[in-house]
Formats: sequence, C-alpha cells, structure tokens
Amino acid sequence: MISVGVIGCGYWGPNLIRNFVENEAARLAWVCDTDERRLAEIGRRYPSARATPDYRQVLADPALDAVAIVTPVATHHQFARDALAANKHVLIEKPLTTKACEAQELISLAADRRLTLMVDHTFVYTGAVRKIKEIVESGEIGDLLYFDSVRVNLGLFQRDINVVWDLAPHDLSIMDYLIEREPVGVSAIGSCHVEPGIENIAYVMLHFADDFIAHFHFNWLSPVKIRRTLIAGTKKMIVYDDIEPTEKVRVYDKGVDTRGARDRGDREDDYRTLISYRTGDVWAPQIDPTEALHYVCQNFLAAIRGDARPVTDGAAGLRVVRLLEAAQESIKEGGRLIAL
Repeated sequence: MISVGVIGCGYWGPNLIRNFVENEAARLAWVCDTDERRLAEIGRRYPSARATPDYRQVLADPALDAVAIVTPVATHHQFARDALAANKHVLIEKPLTTKACEAQELISLAADRRLTLMVDHTFVYTGAVRKIKEIVESGEIGDLLYFDSVRVNLGLFQRDINVVWDLAPHDLSIMDYLIEREPVGVSAIGSCHVEPGIENIAYVMLHFADDFIAHFHFNWLSPVKIRRTLIAGTKKMIVYDDIEPTEKVRVYDKGVDTRGARDRGDREDDYRTLISYRTGDVWAPQIDPTEALHYVCQNFLAAIRGDARPVTDGAAGLRVVRLLEAAQESIKEGGRLIAL
C-alpha cells in the first residue's frame, strides 16, 4: 500500500482524504492543517492517521510515499518543492502554481528525482468529460470549429485570487484535455465590482494558428449558476451542461453545409456560397457516474507504481498556468493580445 499524507483539510481536502481512504491501494498516514479545530475534527473521523499543524513534520516521515497538497495557491510552490526535495510524490490542487516559472521548476525537480507530479484538474476525470473525449477522438463530430464555455454563479468571492484564477483552471484544463492543441495568443477583459483589484467577472479568448477559437465567460456576480460548454464540429455539436442531473452531455446532429455555385448574374468565374442547415437527431450518451476524485486518486497511485502516466501531469498544469498568466496580463493591459 502507498502511504499518503494530505496537507490542507479545508473545503476540498476532506474529499481527497475520503477517496484515498476508500482506495485499497492507499493508506492515509498523515493529515495536516493549521486550523487546530478543523484538524481535530478530521482526526476524530480518521483516527488511524497522524495529525499535525506543521507540514514539515509530514514530509520528515521517511515511511511516507506521497502527499496531496490542498492549500491556497500561493503556498503550492513552496510546499510542493519541499515535498519533492523530501522524495515524496506530489498531487496538487488546481492551479499548479501562481507562476509558469514555478511550475517549470517543479516539473524539472520531479523529473530529476523520478517522482510523480500531478495536478488535480478534477473535471478532466469526470464521466462527462471522458465521454466527450471519446466522441471527439472518434471523429464523430468532424473537425473542431470552436469551444465556448460559461461558468458563472453568485460568489464565492475571494480576497487572494480573482475569478480567472478561481474558475478558469476548470474550463482551461477541460479544453486542454479535449482539444489537444496549444493557442498562440490570449486576450481578456475583466472588471472589479466588489473588491478593488480583484476581478469578479472576466471574458477570456484563446487564439489559435487556424480558424479554431475558444471563448470563456467567468463571473462571481451572476443571479444564476451556469456550467455549460459548447463544442462545435463540422459534422455535429456537443453541449456539456454540468448542472444537468442526468443528461450532462448531448450530441446534436446539427450544422451548416456550404457549397459553391456559379453566380449567373456575374462573370462566369464568380461563385456564391450556398448554405443549407442540417437538423438531425439529438442523443445523450450514457455517462459513468463514478466520482471524479476516485479516478484522480486512482491515476495518482497508478502513476506512483509505474502502471500508468498521470492524465493531468505537471506539463498539463504548466499549460494552464501559462494561460492564466497571459489572461491576467491581458486584463491589466486593457485586453491586449498576449502572444504565447
């Protein structure tokens, strides 16, 4: 069994703790949090794990194989660097770091020590996103045209990061996993309506070398909660609605067909475009209902054993951080296109 310690027992940490405990390949050895009350609560729930408010005590255990870091993003780089230096495999909550150079340092350190570095891009492991991946890879929807995503709700407002750093890692990681192509530029705009200097609404656009385009809308100040993504292809289109309780993914046999026709009113070599609209069936594929974190922990443990590669490895985390950095720079510069 792989012994695991979890550093950070706040909002997300208990979910990871539970999934490691339920995995037969793992043994929860340590839990860590600076909040003594929260730590005591987790300790009562999992008495077999040792508890400490000092993460360095966790890393000093020579019998510990791996750690999951579920702390504020500003601490990720230091905690992960210390863990890798202590020869521990590392799983980090999104985003990987606050800077691309920090992410690159962690990737290099993990490679030098032959350790697993993985980022918890949870949505990549959901049944819905994995099913969309199957459909896209099969060629069923044709050549990809655009990726359009909306992730809005009322709150939760944060003081250390803006809405882009809070919400965008979800959709950027989904796009990165599904599309498998890197943008050449990023442009973004945002506004601060509540906390000065902390954008609570932002629009981010990714530019690619071809006609493919990706657009994202993030908002903490919305009267409704929306989690919807549109993916269009030349043959079919996909709607992914994470709020939908059952049919989260729907495939639409809809689109536009075009062909050139000679325009008799003009010169013989002139053509006009004829457009016809295609409307076919709509179907909802069966989705694996297993909790995404089950697969996150499973993939992490398998990567440590050498049985699999991390789906969301350090490189995937770095790509997302680069996009976040570029989006933030573009917002500060009034929407200027930032080349990648």
